[in-house]
Amino acid sequence: MGQKLSSFALICGSSLMLLGLALVPAAIGQNKDEAILGGGICAFAFGALIAAGGLYLKAKAATAAGSAGGLNASPKPLRGGCDLCGTESPVIHCRVHGVHICGNCLAHHYDFRSCVYVPSTRRPATAKANARAARA
Repeated sequence: MGQKLSSFALICGSSLMLLGLALVPAAIGQNKDEAILGGGICAFAFGALIAAGGLYLKAKAATAAGSAGGLNASPKPLRGGCDLCGTESPVIHCRVHGVHICGNCLAHHYDFRSCVYVPSTRRPATAKANARAARA
């Protein structure tokens, strides 16, 4: 239903924008009527709003359809991730304590008086790096 509604909103918005563009030259002609000019500008603006809403609905329907397929895949735990939980990729490094922290664990570790934070440069370990380390 979201696809049909978004397409309908795009068509209605585009037609209102076209109507607004058609009214603007009619108002600027020899019989200058500011009411027609105002109506044309309002029709164009309202059409742009409706078209933007239709585009938004189309994007939401596309992301909802795309994320439904990704829910079945089980997430793999990351190696070399957060030093506290070990499951997520680290985003911050506490220089005082020397730990790499993910976003979830940062709420428990955060202390503005003693900790100094920098962005984490640690990347999750890949299978190729693990295999190379095992052979050495």
